[in-house]
Formats: sequence, C-alpha cells, structure tokens
Amino acid sequence: MISRREFIQVAAATAALSTGVGSGLTRAVAQQRLTEKELLAFEPLGNVTLVHVTDIHGQLMPLYFREPSTNLGVGEAKGLPPHVTGREFLARFGIAPGSSAAYALTSEDFEALAKSYGRIGGLDRAATVIKAIRAERGDKVALLDGGDTWQGSWSSLKTRGQDMIDCMALLKPDAMTGHWEFTYGTERVKQAIDGLGFPFLGLNIRDTEWNEAAFDASTMIERGGVKIAVLGQAFPYTPVANPRWMIPNWSFGVREEDVQAQVDKARKGGAQLVVLLSHNGFDVDRKLATRVKGIDVILTGHTHDALPEAVKVGKTLLIASGSSGKFVSRLDLDVRDGEVKAFRYKLIPLFSDVITADAEMAAKIAEVRKPFASELAKVLGKTDSLLYRRGNFNGTFDDLICQALMQERDAEIALSPGFRWGTSVLPGQDITFEDVTNATAITYPAVYRMGMTGSRLKEIIEDVADNLFNVDPYYQQGGDMVRIGGLSYAIDVTKPQGQRISDMQVLKTGTPIDPTREYQVAGWASVNEGTEGPPIWDVVANYLTRQKTVRLEPNRAVKVTGA
Repeated sequence: MISRREFIQVAAATAALSTGVGSGLTRAVAQQRLTEKELLAFEPLGNVTLVHVTDIHGQLMPLYFREPSTNLGVGEAKGLPPHVTGREFLARFGIAPGSSAAYALTSEDFEALAKSYGRIGGLDRAATVIKAIRAERGDKVALLDGGDTWQGSWSSLKTRGQDMIDCMALLKPDAMTGHWEFTYGTERVKQAIDGLGFPFLGLNIRDTEWNEAAFDASTMIERGGVKIAVLGQAFPYTPVANPRWMIPNWSFGVREEDVQAQVDKARKGGAQLVVLLSHNGFDVDRKLATRVKGIDVILTGHTHDALPEAVKVGKTLLIASGSSGKFVSRLDLDVRDGEVKAFRYKLIPLFSDVITADAEMAAKIAEVRKPFASELAKVLGKTDSLLYRRGNFNGTFDDLICQALMQERDAEIALSPGFRWGTSVLPGQDITFEDVTNATAITYPAVYRMGMTGSRLKEIIEDVADNLFNVDPYYQQGGDMVRIGGLSYAIDVTKPQGQRISDMQVLKTGTPIDPTREYQVAGWASVNEGTEGPPIWDVVANYLTRQKTVRLEPNRAVKVTGA
C-alpha cells in the first residue's frame, strides 16, 4: 500500500500560505508552520529502513535549485511520473500550490517561493536527518549512495572528488555506485575506491581485455535480521556520454542478463530482500523492472527526478530521490518470508533554515572548502533574471553560457551540453565564481571553436534528440537537449530518428541554415581527446566581468510539437 501522508503533511501544514507567499510573505512567516519535527515525522514500519541519496553532484552547501518546467516522456512513459511538471505535478500528488512541497518539487512560482522558503540541501542537514533515522531505527537502517557524488563543484574538481569522499565518510554509507566519478580517470577512481571503506558497486562494468567483472557486483548486509543483497548498476552509457579515453579499459551497458543472474545468485545465497542501487535513469529502470524478476526495490538515479511517492512496477518499488543534495529518501519495509509485505515511503526535503546543521559535518565541510573559499566567493557580475538549468530544451544559465561562448569566442553559433547539474541564482543576486563553476566544473572543460556545416549541425541535434526521445528507454542517455545559441529549430518528439528536427534558422538574420555552408561554432565539454581551448569557467567569467549585469529574455528559439 502506498501512503503519501508523511510527505503531504508538510504541504498541508503550509497550504494556507498559498495566497500569501507570492505576494511578499516574509521568510519567517512562511516557515513558522515548518519544523524539523514535521519534516522528519514518520510512522515507522517493519524491520528494514533504506535511506537513499543520489546525484549530489559535489554540493556540500544549501542551494537554490529549480526543478524543470518541461520533462517530456515518450512512448509508454508519456504522461507518467516523472514526466509531469508544474501544476500537473501538484494535482497528481495532491500538493497545495504555494506550499513548501510545491517549492521543493516544482518550478511553480519558484522565485517568490525561494525568497520565502530559502535554500534547500546541505550535507550537514542531510547528516542531521540520517542520524535521526538511525537513532530511531537502530540496526534496521542501510544508507545507500546512488552516485554522481564526487563531481559538480569547484572544490570537487580541484580535489578530484576527495572533498566529497571525506564528507561522505562521516555518513558511513553501506554502498555506492557511480557515473561522473569515472571522469576523474581510471587510476584516480581505483585509488579513491581503495580508500572508501565501503563497497563501490558496478555489476555492469567489465574489463575490456578479458571481459571480466571490473568491480564488485553486489554486497550482502543484514539489517533488522533481514539478509539484504545490494546490487550496483553504474551508468550504462558512461563511455558514450563522457570521454572514452579517460576509462579506456572498462566497458559498460545495461546488461539486463547480468542483472538477472546477480538477482538469482543473491536469492540462492539467502537474500530475503534484493535492492538494485542504480544509476540507469528512471525510464531505463522502469523497463528493467518489467524484464528482470526478483528485484524488490530499485533506488534509481541519474535523471534527477524527485517523486514524493514510490512507483510500483509489478512487485518492484522504484524510488526517485532527486538531486543536488535537496532530499533524503526514507523507505521502511516489512520483509517477511522472503518478500516485501508492506512499505511506507517519505521523500524528505532538506529546508536549510528549518533543519539543524549537524556540527560534525558542518565542521568537515568548512575544512574541505577553506582552501577555495575566497575564490568561490568572488563576484563576477549580477543577474536581473532567474538563472536555472533544468528543462528538456533550454535553461537560462545555459543561455548565458551560450552568449558568453559566442561573444568571447567570436562564433555564430554556440553549443552547450544538456547537463542536469548546476545550481540556480535568483534575480537581483550577485553571480559568483562558485555559481559559474557549479554549472561547469568538469575534467574536460576546453572551449573549442571550429567550422561546422549546416548538415553537421543538424546531425548533432538529431543525435541528441534521439538520446532523449527514443521510445525505447534502453536507447536513452538521460540528459537534456543540447543548448544552442544563435540558432532556432523545430522538433517533433514523436518522429523517428533523423526526422525530428526541422526549420533550422540563424537567429540573428532569420535565414534558414544552409546545409552546405560552414558556420563558426563554439562549444565545450567535447569528449574528443586533445580538444584545445580555454576552460569554460574562464570564458563565462570574462563575459560576466565585461557585462556586469545580465538579463536573459525568455527563450523561444525551440518550437516543440508532439508533446
């Protein structure tokens, strides 16, 4: 049985604010009905508690993070969670507009609600929640990290993930899997894993020379008297979405036959509960749950979806815990006779002004950030617009990056990858170096400038569109559309591969893109080895320093049909 009560009670408690928040309600008033006790309130159930975090992306501090206003599903996933947003999301889950839950989970009235409810997240707040759950449930608790933990911030980049490793060590996870972790390269990943003190799992990663397992496939733990098999599934398309040359000796894939074999092996080994700790992405995991038998719970990650309810596929529960350190998931299970008899779930939003910071974690965060504090605080400019990234087709932060690419690199067209990580900046706020690097901190940041024909540009956009809108989830890679500056286009998401993109035009002149003409294109995050150019954060910083204040007009360069 699914109960939304525990999460919705926070929204209900603040529902009376829905008419006032958007009209200047003070933060103190907005939060007077929110308490740490309310946020943590949970009626315990059964003999196992799974605690899940995923896609933190190096974010140690509380932040603003706007959820997407567009998250399209195709094929069988069309119209199903997580492919609902805004008011439809609120109606689907019974959440009051203007409430704290509406702010945490949607883009609705985001600017006003952000000013009222403040930042969300912070690993010190997550530590408080996790310690409280452990204090309540004792030996019944398993903490699992879904990956994309060591990357996404300046301090993570400069320490090659060590800042996150040191902080996460205080939480004592029972296992993790990965994706962006691999962009630090083979040797660094091996070195980091050796010092973790808990398993790094990847049943779907093989050594390319001998086709043997490159990582542990699973770990067996006991909680509440229940033998739990935790299987780890790393991002299947890492060598495609990220540079292959950084991890030349590992191959990846969904490998559902291997998943089934590991489930069967775990059951034969006495597992009473089988958990897949996955970085596949939600739709891939939804399909996997229909094809692999015997998985009780999939803790999904990669696509950054935050859902206040578990999604049940057959006998498998799918849990989506959001991103950027905004949430901690708690799933209580009654496990008897080798199966889940009942469950209770809560997605806990980490309102930083409400949840007390854990002192031990706060001290460690301050320690690991100290060498970079002055650099991160440097003000580069100011924004008159909300800067955000999430959304299938465009985000204002990426529009800003594209403007910087075109101006600083004297280009006609700019390409910026559809990454889903990166924080938001409210109108009227300063833009700091930390804000810029939260959106750009990767190990292959070189900005290129090169000639591309119109036909090549179409091929690139078509290829990315298929990664996102292929009706078979196993062919989706989970990012958003490439962001484009200087060019408009139309897309029909229902068309087959190679036929989705049309009406490509140069924005400045309104002239159609000529398939045979060569255009000067600037971009970054090329997966090709040896790409040369300045790092993207320098290009954006230089642009902001010259502009001083930026304003981003609504982006209407993409016309979407078939949605």
